[in-house]
Amino acid sequence: MTQPSDTRTKRAALIINPVKNTGADIRAIVSELCAAEGWDEVLYLETSVDDPGRGQAQEAVDAGVDVVIAAGGDGTVRCVAEVVNGTGIALGLIPLGTGNLLARNLDIAVDDPEEAAKAALFGTERNVDVVHVTVDRAQDSHVFLVMAGLGFDASIMADTRDDLKDKVGWLAYVDAGIRNLSGKPARTRITLDGGEVIERRLRSVMGGNCGKIMGGLEIFPGAKIDDGLLDIMTVAPTGRLGWLGVVGKLFARGKGKDPSLEYFQCKEAEIQLDEPQEIQLDGDPLGKGTHMALRVDANSLRLRMPYGKKDPAVVTHPEP
Repeated sequence: MTQPSDTRTKRAALIINPVKNTGADIRAIVSELCAAEGWDEVLYLETSVDDPGRGQAQEAVDAGVDVVIAAGGDGTVRCVAEVVNGTGIALGLIPLGTGNLLARNLDIAVDDPEEAAKAALFGTERNVDVVHVTVDRAQDSHVFLVMAGLGFDASIMADTRDDLKDKVGWLAYVDAGIRNLSGKPARTRITLDGGEVIERRLRSVMGGNCGKIMGGLEIFPGAKIDDGLLDIMTVAPTGRLGWLGVVGKLFARGKGKDPSLEYFQCKEAEIQLDEPQEIQLDGDPLGKGTHMALRVDANSLRLRMPYGKKDPAVVTHPEP
């Protein structure tokens, strides 16, 4: 007896940050690609200042779509992923932001919306990690996909001028970095996987899920987004030329004995500071805090990326 086939047509949801969409007609691109494949009409949703993606993502999940596409910067992607994570629904990306760090790590086109849309709709799927973060022991947690930080790096994100980002792009972060170079290290206690406390005086502590930033620089060398591990980096420049040591070790991919930069790996981390420091998740400043707990949720998010790309950010797992 012939079994009935599933004749249900597929449907995509497009969640777009309208502030970031200053060029191509993303809605038309996605609609035309879906129509050409016989998919249902696209569920089109816009983010707002009051709701940067979570409510729209929940509406898309409730509608039972096959893929949710986040069109915007890393902040939009993070908010949408927070809801889509663990549902089994695929997440696709159309990068429209300044950094687009997740897209860069996954080799998704950052300057070709149509190619990015094709990958989001029809690309290969991988299960990737997300990292849950709790700040100051709050009841609710956040997630990030690329990296989070306390201290200097978060100060850069909080102090970057939006008007300058519009004019010069990622160079605005360089401007903010120079303005925040001076500062005192904070007494920091780090616990990895429940082990012994690591005590340091640090300018920054960062957790990475994947390692690449603008310009192809890997600040977490060898980090994989689907290895079930969190990479921790501590930054502690000493003396007048301390930042040169940090930069040198970054370009040396973490090799060398310079203590200004240290790396660790774990599944869970707890970071305690004596004084409040700025906190950021995937480039979004969250304000100041003294405590951050991080936990890897391994392979919990279904993510679409281009076919045929051998991406160093992804471990090659056999398909189920």
